[in-house]
Amino acid sequence: MTSSTILLHLKKHGQLLDSEISALTNIPLDEIRQAIQDLSRRGEISLCSVTRYKNGTSVEGLQCRISGYCPPASPGRRPAAH
Repeated sequence: MTSSTILLHLKKHGQLLDSEISALTNIPLDEIRQAIQDLSRRGEISLCSVTRYKNGTSVEGLQCRISGYCPPASPGRRPAAH
């Protein structure tokens, strides 16, 4: 259940941090990290460790996205050819 929920949110929102997935799904961060590690071992997602800075403090997390998935182009106007 958790891994399918994570995959669904990654398809919908693109690449996300583990804490962002936890906030969106209301699943505890420990469960999210365990499921992300399992999905990474199976090759379903790409995973990397990142450090972001918010208000001068470092926030470490795991950033993930679906392996080999390219989201569709966003709708809207395209630049005109010159």
